[in-house]
Amino acid sequence: MLKVVNMQTKLDELYKQGNELYDAKDYEKAGRIFQEILTINPRFADIQNKLGIIYNQTNRLELAAQAFEKALDLNAGYTEASLNLAITYSDLGMYEKARQVFERASRFTELTTDKTSAASGIDPFVKGKLAAEHLRIGNMYYDLRLLDDAIDEYQKALRLSPNFADIITHLGIAFRDKGNYDEAIKEFNRAKECNPRYIPARLHLGIAYYSQGFYGLAEEEWQEALVFDPNNSAVRTYLNFVKPQNP
Repeated sequence: MLKVVNMQTKLDELYKQGNELYDAKDYEKAGRIFQEILTINPRFADIQNKLGIIYNQTNRLELAAQAFEKALDLNAGYTEASLNLAITYSDLGMYEKARQVFERASRFTELTTDKTSAASGIDPFVKGKLAAEHLRIGNMYYDLRLLDDAIDEYQKALRLSPNFADIITHLGIAFRDKGNYDEAIKEFNRAKECNPRYIPARLHLGIAYYSQGFYGLAEEEWQEALVFDPNNSAVRTYLNFVKPQNP
């Protein structure tokens, strides 16, 4: 029993250390730690996804595709891993496979089912720190596919910092993965209003539109995203997917 507890403690420490290095974009060290985690327990879909991102960012595309595929083997409903795989397939020139994965990801829904805040008197700096902590916890829940818990944490963060486009976008992604596209679209639009230059909000709003068959709206969002970030490869890949739908 003690050995099991010690192993879990080691995993927790490695998980925290690896994610801190990943967030700091120290991909070489983060990758080594993620590999160590997977040696101990290979069934972490979020670690496979992040390892795939590291491989993609360091131009090891075949390894990236393998990592994203493993993440999806562990969790077929992991939308972010599907989107990452679609982009990687496209980068490898596997355009038909990329389109098929993107189509599945854009239409995937997880079949499931006005709080007041007393934070108005909290110092703004403290609010920001608390909001960041709720975002961090929400992301952990999201990685574990505990979407209701993730949504609750994102909403807590937004009651503290209501105009943070990145938090709003995370909330929209969680709603989308639950299949609640109306709420997702509302949140992505809200994020866009808070920060028109925030590309992830426009990117995911386009995906939500695409998944609902609004191909013209999807293309419009992605074209506007390119105005702000002309070299964004993900946006360009998604535009290639939408062109056959808008003859």
